[in-house]
Amino acid sequence: MDLAVLSEFYTDFWWIPATVLAAALAIKLPTIIRFRADPTLRAVGGLLLLACAVFVFVAPSTIARVNRLTGVPNISAPWVYSLLTAFCGSCLLLIIAWRGGLSDRSADTRRATRWVVSVYSGVIVALWVLFALADAPVERLRDLDTYYAGTPFMREMILLYLLAHTTAALITSRLIRNWIRTDGLDAWLRWGLKFLGAGYAMNLLFDAAKLTAVVARWMGHDLDRLNTDAAPAAACGSAVLIAVGFILPHAGQYLHERWRIRLAHRQLRPLYVLMRSAVGDRAGFVWRASPELRLTRRETFIRDALLPLARSLDEDLRRRAYDAAVALGHPPGRARALAAAVAVLDTVRAGRPARDGDGGTGDGGTAELLREIGAVSRALGRPDDLRAVRARALLPRDPVRAAE
Repeated sequence: MDLAVLSEFYTDFWWIPATVLAAALAIKLPTIIRFRADPTLRAVGGLLLLACAVFVFVAPSTIARVNRLTGVPNISAPWVYSLLTAFCGSCLLLIIAWRGGLSDRSADTRRATRWVVSVYSGVIVALWVLFALADAPVERLRDLDTYYAGTPFMREMILLYLLAHTTAALITSRLIRNWIRTDGLDAWLRWGLKFLGAGYAMNLLFDAAKLTAVVARWMGHDLDRLNTDAAPAAACGSAVLIAVGFILPHAGQYLHERWRIRLAHRQLRPLYVLMRSAVGDRAGFVWRASPELRLTRRETFIRDALLPLARSLDEDLRRRAYDAAVALGHPPGRARALAAAVAVLDTVRAGRPARDGDGGTGDGGTAELLREIGAVSRALGRPDDLRAVRARALLPRDPVRAAE
């Protein structure tokens, strides 16, 4: 793809990475507010806020507006560079907080935090001092870095922010890469870290393009397209990847939990329908009920209906059904669920009333049955397996019932 096309894309659609970053911040904000004492979450919030600000103020239209409002040509340069430097410091603070965790108050952690804050605060102060000493009367909206690459003090300001950004990107990329290799990470967190690592790697491409163009100007060559075309494209890609990296663990875990609850609710339907036919009742449907509430209501209804019914189960049939399921090749866990399903189904079809006192499955068997309602319901959803197990369990002693 032509680099100029990428540059025009950024000029016209700079709001896309800014919107993606804002969405990531909006998703994280409730958790950040709820657990505001957590330094990790505070660092995430600060990083996303600064990243959004960078893409808002680096847009050519915003640069021109800020310059016009202040009446100082190119004052957007130290402002944007300051935001970018603060973003770099936030990246390092995030890694320090991640590495140490909420409970880490060690001297090394405090020293590293102070070092990052002091160094990057000093860089920001130096950027403004250098800009104040420089002479940059010609407004440049897109190619300031290369246009003023040889101008005293502007040259040092440009080089300072690029070195600070490169240093932070290198350290962050390396620490994220080491973290990805850690055993025991949640799958969603691991994928989020991979996207973050790719995003910070693209930051290095941004720095490489900028530095190459600036050094080329020092040597009398013109590689300005790297500055005006390649670097903005790398910055856009980096912003999107970093935003996805922060969104993915949170959104992925949330969606996974929603899917798990809905799947559990659906898998309980066979046993739920059977209990409705047994007790002649149903759990009332609640409009606008959360998935968690619907699952809890279905589980409660099934257990309430199953508890008296469990006392009438044919324990002998259940044992023979278990032996039959094992003989048919089912593993022990599934065999127990199939045996319980056969016994429950047999009791419901026979219409046997619940017996008072001890009997049937006994306290231990009843507790196990109520605990394994999910497995029993899944077994009821496999009628072919149930018929095979029931036939094998009944055939030796009662051929007539087996044939039925």
